[in-house]
Amino acid sequence: MKRILIAECGQEIASFNPVPSELDSFRLSTPAELIPEHEHLKTEIGGALNIFKARKDIELVGGFGARSITSGGTTSAAAWKFISESFLDSLKAAGKVDGVYFSLHGAMGAVGQLDPEGYLLVEARKILGEEVPIVSSFDLHGVITDPVLKSSNAITVFHTYPHIDLFETGQRSARLLLKIMEEGARPVTVRARIPALVRGDELKTKTGLFGKCMDEAIALENSSKGLSGAIFIGNPFTDVPDLSSNVIICTNDDEKLAVDTATKIAADFWKVREQLQAHLTSVPDAVAKACAAKSGTTILVDAADATSSGACGDSNVVLAELIKQGYAGTVLAPLTDPAAVAAAFKAGVGNTVTTNIGGALDPRYTPFEVTGKVHLLSDGEFNSEVEGEPWHAGNCAVLKVKNITLVLMSKPVSLHNRSLFYSHGQNPEKFDLVIVKSPHCQDHMYLNWATTYINVDAPGSTSANLPSLGHTICRRPIFPLDANVEYVPEITVYRR
Repeated sequence: MKRILIAECGQEIASFNPVPSELDSFRLSTPAELIPEHEHLKTEIGGALNIFKARKDIELVGGFGARSITSGGTTSAAAWKFISESFLDSLKAAGKVDGVYFSLHGAMGAVGQLDPEGYLLVEARKILGEEVPIVSSFDLHGVITDPVLKSSNAITVFHTYPHIDLFETGQRSARLLLKIMEEGARPVTVRARIPALVRGDELKTKTGLFGKCMDEAIALENSSKGLSGAIFIGNPFTDVPDLSSNVIICTNDDEKLAVDTATKIAADFWKVREQLQAHLTSVPDAVAKACAAKSGTTILVDAADATSSGACGDSNVVLAELIKQGYAGTVLAPLTDPAAVAAAFKAGVGNTVTTNIGGALDPRYTPFEVTGKVHLLSDGEFNSEVEGEPWHAGNCAVLKVKNITLVLMSKPVSLHNRSLFYSHGQNPEKFDLVIVKSPHCQDHMYLNWATTYINVDAPGSTSANLPSLGHTICRRPIFPLDANVEYVPEITVYRR
């Protein structure tokens, strides 16, 4: 029997979010819990299990798991100490294994540790030995580093944005690990660094220019000598030294093919970098356009407060402008505000409550007072619309303030789908206007049926107006933070 170890550590942070992530921001799994929890989920580990469990000659060994409930601020030193020690202790307890699959993310950051994934992989090597093959999977918004690539035999990366291939990425990871273990594949990985940060509609892989670049990498992965290919676009909100875009190409012992392919794709990406930026509309202009809309549903995308990108979810800027301009249609909006939720619970369903909303966590927002009727109260426990994962928003309340329906959370949860709305009895299609706090959702969720769709230039820790964020750590110069950035191919080869 071949013994394969599986462990997990995944989080995407926004360095510009002032609220640190603590342990309660994570779903923690003991080694005994990890595999059963993922067995029926459309996650990366779920995909890997789909491949491994089809084999009767494989024994699966669970390691520690830590997966953030949603993205957030930089992880506290105490939380990171617990997670990293638990992760590494589980590897020590696993005993001798023949192969390892790690489900990671790549855009984590902790107080005192700006490369958590690299640290875990370096330490894992010390525990597991140099000969055991390790394959790690990443989000394409990950920040890839030398320690990660030096310590892994190979990596896999999401191919889609919005992300719809978590399960498939896990499957690809499992197949690649088995190819190394059983077929003697000899991975050679090439990294082509691109000094660019990108954010915008052209990043949608199905329709945008980024998808054309990704298709080149996928074609290499699917070729006879290909093992893995993808493009990291990093997470512009994770301000760490290695933040950039990167092409990653892995071949079976063909360095020239990997170098040539990575070099070409990186050059193609650089050529369209300016087109891979967001087109934003000011808050007053966006609301004015909403007021002028005659029919259908208007979507105001407040990606600057995207919880799935690391923001708090407590921005009230767009709401304040809607009220200021006297928007008369029905509005649906999510908001993180534990004090407002507590006030709603104290008032009870059917009763009226007066409370401040907004700016509960991020001081850049100014709270303002509203009076509304408590429509619904919940414990905030529900499953995500796509992956089926359990999400925990803490106590939640639906508050109706005249024409505005607020779905209030005690704790931020991801808003890249409609799970929060649906679980609280709200159908976005029934409203004249919806505030969506995610840069992109799968098209069917909003874009395909909305009449008006506007990307708003609001303030926030995950603003697509990248120069406004205030990076201080990432390597410079880098587009679009700096002017006149020159591109010189920067190619690194990794073998184990």
